[in-house]
Amino acid sequence: MNCSQFATTMRSAFSLHHFNSPRLSRHVSNVSASLQPQGQGTDTPPRIGFLGLGIMGTPMALNLIKAGVDLTVWNRTKSKCDPLISLGAKYKPSPEEVAASCDLTFAMLADPQSAVDVACGKHGVANGIGPGKGYVDVSTVDVDTSKLINGHIKSTGALFLEAPVSGSKKPAEDGQLIFLTAGDRNLYETVAPFLDIMGKSKFYLGDVGNGAAMKLVVNMIMGSMMASFSEGLLLSEKVGLDPKVLVEVFSYY
Repeated sequence: MNCSQFATTMRSAFSLHHFNSPRLSRHVSNVSASLQPQGQGTDTPPRIGFLGLGIMGTPMALNLIKAGVDLTVWNRTKSKCDPLISLGAKYKPSPEEVAASCDLTFAMLADPQSAVDVACGKHGVANGIGPGKGYVDVSTVDVDTSKLINGHIKSTGALFLEAPVSGSKKPAEDGQLIFLTAGDRNLYETVAPFLDIMGKSKFYLGDVGNGAAMKLVVNMIMGSMMASFSEGLLLSEKVGLDPKVLVEVFSYY
């Protein structure tokens, strides 16, 4: 994010403008046949699972449904699945059953412990996934947690990709997230069309752990920018300037 983009974000927060980015129509295509189960033709759209329907997960899953993806969902609180079910999503009562019934499974969990429980715990993904399937964890977790999950998933013969996102609720709603991926390169190529539905950019960073590390660095930089910007707003008020005008001026740098 450059200065102009950062200022644009701040300007929106100050309600100077309302940004309603149009949702581009994207089509899922060229999905690798390597993740198709035996007996399923390569022209058959893959079955996609989505675990975790919180502030971020719900709009991400909704964008997949809007794009026509065959989606199966799960959440600890089943009622959060109901709006998506009403739009055509299927439901399974455990992560294990979602992974067993789907070719690719995404997870957006609230914290590292939840990510481990869903992937590796009782009735977790690792109990239902296997060869010919892929697991993509888009949660924000630490490097060690990501490597732990990778080990459990890979031990089943399945493929793993970490893909923490940069962005918050509004970018998730607008399909404007940034994915910082690492892990199996073939799985990255396979899930790329789905990442494009949920986000505007994606980066492949190599071995598992690099995505989590990159997210940590991005968060540190963004935190520093936010702190400096907040100090600038306070200074502008002290010297008699309008903070809203400061945000507007800053957007041109």
